Amino acid sequence: MPEIFYAAALLACPVGMGVMMWFMMRGMKSQPPEQDQPKHTSADAELTQLRAEMDQLRAAQRDVRPTTAGSPTTPAVETPR
Repeated sequence: MPEIFYAAALLACPVGMGVMMWFMMRGMKSQPPEQDQPKHTSADAELTQLRAEMDQLRAAQRDVRPTTAGSPTTPAVETPR
């Protein structure tokens, strides 16, 4: 009789996982595909802003000329924060 409990406990995890996967896949079919929606997100806007900031910093770094004793001067363009 205890062997039945061991077998049930051993099969509970994979069977439960299969049932959960089946419910998840069934739920995905009822949602319409997201092909018509624009793919621009706030992450894309942030990425564009960060790229522009990197370009500004690189341009400012090129404009920096070393002074006496080899220390760089402050950049001519100050980036807004």
